[in-house]
Amino acid sequence: MRTAIVTGSNGQDGTYLSAHLTKLGYRVIGVLRDSPPVDLERIPADEIYHLAACHHSSQEKLTDDLHVFHESHAVHVEMTARLLDAIRRHRPATKLFYAASCHLFGTPATPTQDETTPMNPEGLYGITKLAGLQLCRYYRRQHGVFASAGILYNHESPLRRSYFVSKKIVEAAVAIRLDQEQKLMLGDLDSEIDWGYAGDYVVAMWQVLQLTEPGDFVISSGEKHSVREFVEEAFRLVSLDWKQYVEIDPNVLRNQQRVSLFGSPAKLTRLTGWKPTTSFRELVKIMVTAELQKHERTENPAVHSHV
Repeated sequence: MRTAIVTGSNGQDGTYLSAHLTKLGYRVIGVLRDSPPVDLERIPADEIYHLAACHHSSQEKLTDDLHVFHESHAVHVEMTARLLDAIRRHRPATKLFYAASCHLFGTPATPTQDETTPMNPEGLYGITKLAGLQLCRYYRRQHGVFASAGILYNHESPLRRSYFVSKKIVEAAVAIRLDQEQKLMLGDLDSEIDWGYAGDYVVAMWQVLQLTEPGDFVISSGEKHSVREFVEEAFRLVSLDWKQYVEIDPNVLRNQQRVSLFGSPAKLTRLTGWKPTTSFRELVKIMVTAELQKHERTENPAVHSHV
């Protein structure tokens, strides 16, 4: 039985990945934010998935940059360095997957990004994520550590937190359908996003570590859809005309500059055969269906109270 360590195991990606690995027959050891450091001398891990991250909403006004930097640096840089060095010293056969981000590219000069696109992050999240990626490259080059990085584009699921625009739209559409809310305020309907399904993306993570050589890999849907399209589909699924309920307020956004990030997963597909299996419309349906079911359970707890 192979053993995998998953940091951030209670997050969206960690939850989906842990389920996928368990289905494949792995023993999965989850690591949470308050967990003690991973002891690779004691745990013979075959694979480590470093998915832990410090997220901040694009609608959240950050007033303490230094605090955000320290938090992000601790998870994206220091923890990455500790894992890489533990592999070097104690478990050289262990493979590591590092979850990077499309925010590494900042405002790219090219309409499509791949592994060769210059990286110029503009926020603290992207800056520290890039430092973690560079650490992976360093340990690959200097010590032969199998450290691969996934440059992850937006990937959603019912487990997304409410401050992500996808979940915000879904929650509002269902709440309006149930007469619990009246309006949805958004900052920009024309923003185009490379959206995928988290359940597909964790399969890509696993496939990356099954390769014989480590590297950096863009993990993306290869499609772009506007926020308007997401709104239209979510409201259609609950039989509402979105135009009657959605209002635009540019002040909702912290950053007024529109950045359209669109990734090419061609390298990943060529080397692993991976392709998304969940379409954009299927993704929205999965999220809306789960939100409706959540409200149903809340309103009828007795029906779901048995063990």
